[in-house]
Amino acid sequence: MPLFLLKRLGQALVAIFGVMTLVFFIQRLTGDPTYLLVPETATQEDIEAMRASLGLDQPLLVQYVAYLWDMVRLDFGRSYVQNVAVTEIIASRLPYTLQLAGGALLVAIVVGLPVGLALAIWRRHRGTNLLMGLVLGAQSMPTFWSGILMIMIFGVWLGWLPPSGSGSLAHLVMPSIALGLLSMATYARIARSSVLDELSKDYIRSARARGVGTGRMVRTHLLRNSLIPVISISALEISQLLAGAVIVETVFAWPGLGQLTVQSVQSRDFVVVQGIVLLGAFVTISVNLIADILYSVVDPRIRKGDGP
Repeated sequence: MPLFLLKRLGQALVAIFGVMTLVFFIQRLTGDPTYLLVPETATQEDIEAMRASLGLDQPLLVQYVAYLWDMVRLDFGRSYVQNVAVTEIIASRLPYTLQLAGGALLVAIVVGLPVGLALAIWRRHRGTNLLMGLVLGAQSMPTFWSGILMIMIFGVWLGWLPPSGSGSLAHLVMPSIALGLLSMATYARIARSSVLDELSKDYIRSARARGVGTGRMVRTHLLRNSLIPVISISALEISQLLAGAVIVETVFAWPGLGQLTVQSVQSRDFVVVQGIVLLGAFVTISVNLIADILYSVVDPRIRKGDGP
């Protein structure tokens, strides 16, 4: 077990290092940010002084080493536009994105897994065709469209929920549903496929032959043995939720990292964009590392090298 964890941790550290390196060189390819910070009337001496204050007059290798050291110290620099530490800007917006992603993940799991389980167990029932149609509809609907549709119906026409902004639990309902719909459909499909695969195996037929009821069979056998594909998709879906938050937060004027990303790109505040990208990469890699550890807990064959 320790060897398995060390191996996965080493892979995660290499991935994080690769992302940091990639972000550094891509940022340098976007051009010299000095010209964004000086007024149009600035002289060449003013430009050179600003470049020196940012450390951009140093050789590329020196800049790269200084950049890596800053990343180790979690120093993402200062915003070009707001002149505030990037960590402070991100810290002020991060709780909103966590609330939104948490609400969306709750919608996806609480609705998606039971729906997928029902679609598999009662697959021959007529009602499952309608349920499957709803799942496919949720998966094919773009996030921005479902968000706008909910704003029109529940925010404007019916007036049940606030159409935009933040401040209360009611503000969180529609953005969470809009962001979680796609993941809900994905969970339902994966759970259905996984349970159907387990239902075709011999131990399930043996349990049924012994007279084991559906409820006990689900609790005792199906849930645990169907978890690995669900855990696998969870790591991907959490990353997807963070990426989808950019659209949802813009549609609902939700003051999280997604909205901050759009605003920073529009104002060409590349340091803030860099900090958000690095944070997103770190979260994605960390979630996948946790998923690998959970694999080994659910199926010990994986950490022994016998599993998938």
